[in-house]
Amino acid sequence: MLNRLEFAGIKSRLKDYIVLFFGLIMSSAIFYMFESLATNKAFIKANARQITGAGFIFLFGAILLTIITLVYVFYANSFLMSMRRHDYGLFMMLGAKQSKIGQLILVETMVIGTIASVIGTLVGWGLTATVGPFLMSRMIGTKLQHFNAFYLPAVLITIALYLVLFLIAGVINRFALTKTSVMQLLKGDSQPNRTVLKPISQLAQVGIGIALLTLGYYAMSHIQKFALSAIPIGLVTIVLGTYFLFNAIFVWLILLLKRSGWSNRGLNAFTLSQLSFRIHNYTKILSVVSILIALSLGAITVGIGMQRQVTALSTASSPYTMAIKNPSRKTSQLIDQLALDTKVTYQQKETNKVIYYRADQLKKQPVQFTGFKPLLDSNRRNRLASPKYRSLTSTQLKQHPEKLMVLQPNAPQKTFRLVSRTVFNKVPGQSQRLTLFRVKNLQAEKTRLKRIVASMGSPAVETIPGTYGTFVLGTVLFGGLEFMGFFLGIAFLAMLASCLMFKILSGAASDKRRYEMLNKVGARQSQLRGSIAREILVLFALPAIVGIVHVLFGLQMFKVLMLNPYYQIWLPFTIFFVLYMIYYIITVRLYDHIVLPKLTIDK
Repeated sequence: MLNRLEFAGIKSRLKDYIVLFFGLIMSSAIFYMFESLATNKAFIKANARQITGAGFIFLFGAILLTIITLVYVFYANSFLMSMRRHDYGLFMMLGAKQSKIGQLILVETMVIGTIASVIGTLVGWGLTATVGPFLMSRMIGTKLQHFNAFYLPAVLITIALYLVLFLIAGVINRFALTKTSVMQLLKGDSQPNRTVLKPISQLAQVGIGIALLTLGYYAMSHIQKFALSAIPIGLVTIVLGTYFLFNAIFVWLILLLKRSGWSNRGLNAFTLSQLSFRIHNYTKILSVVSILIALSLGAITVGIGMQRQVTALSTASSPYTMAIKNPSRKTSQLIDQLALDTKVTYQQKETNKVIYYRADQLKKQPVQFTGFKPLLDSNRRNRLASPKYRSLTSTQLKQHPEKLMVLQPNAPQKTFRLVSRTVFNKVPGQSQRLTLFRVKNLQAEKTRLKRIVASMGSPAVETIPGTYGTFVLGTVLFGGLEFMGFFLGIAFLAMLASCLMFKILSGAASDKRRYEMLNKVGARQSQLRGSIAREILVLFALPAIVGIVHVLFGLQMFKVLMLNPYYQIWLPFTIFFVLYMIYYIITVRLYDHIVLPKLTIDK
């Protein structure tokens, strides 16, 4: 009989369980996608050249993803218990034994965890087979070896981790609920957590929080001074400072707004009361979410910035994409298919010690250069994405012969001479052609450039003068970092937003009665929905704002590694905003569904 009541309760909340299942399935799918790469030793060893520091990258990522998975499962389980707490209380009122209730809790938790993890692993398998190779090939630029979408150790690790987590959650749920009285199960969520404004304590927390954040920001912006110690200093001070500020300013702000005239408009007083009802519980999760949002958004920003840095360094390192001596007809045809900024061909003759060029050709189409200052000169950092190319005069070319000699394949140790056409024709030896060209967009033309290298017999890219060799080597160097930053950043952001969503939804069941009371006194549906949207918007916006501030200061650490970590920062922030807003809209819709299922205003 009790089992029938259990399944009837699940059936009545089927839509809520679908939400729970979907979140857990995506969580386990994301975890499997990463583990299928992190645990594949053959894959990491075979692609060590393409992914610099592959072992460390995937090990560090797996640890971070495991930690965030723990947090995610905890709040998903909290959402599950919020749906069933009242039902378990009713079962106990009907005479069910606590041991039987505990058994139901454990079985239900384990069944949900098992089904979600198995389906999630299958979904992760499909995503790995499609999304994984696409991202890796786009970011690293070469085909990956020993890549397996289905990898048995990753399957076992994913399912085992989730089963262990849900077993622990089930045991905790069983112990907590069987030791809770019937009245607490039925009315526990209705107990308010009253907030009392204590000016001295609040001011002290604000002062401590600001001091800790200042210290953390200073350490990150002066990483050259603090070296690696800047990371733990920043982590500890910013975490504690964020908590103090949330615990002081958030509580203070809500109470001050409740005392202002703004609270008397519409349902603003009700919205503020809802926020302050469980304020201390929210300050903890909001603090954690803001820190982890900063980490995930920072990972995306740095990951994308790494690829831009490769392109910027490459285009600024040489005025030409490639310098090819005596290109074949096929190579010339492939060059003509490119979107070119410039193309020039010089005749040359080479002896044992000298390379002769026709002066009239160099005068008509001068050799270009990017400047004489060091590439990493601080005054040029922000201009590397769009470098200016200038022409070398004959006098400058004689003063800086290296500008021309570096464009020679294999960089021969010879001098050069500019001679007239008549003298050039008298020089013994066969005339050769040196073709120089620059593409408009190095990133967009990388596939065609790869074909050109293949038409030349696939020489080592480092032997080809120009920006292409720097671009390929840089992509290999930073490709793994970009993948880890982008993949982990998106995964963390999705799972963290889900944590916040489940935390908010876990209190929705107890709010249903309050909205029913407002409906009875004549509140319109639009007012109730507006109140819900504003309340949840505050809970989503606060950690996002604080997290963005942390990112803006945290990027200072990467000034020693990146040319400009803030360059075109709008792109990762746009990705964050779109994904975050999707979760916000989903949370509002689900909250509406829970607290306003069948409300109609009595006429």
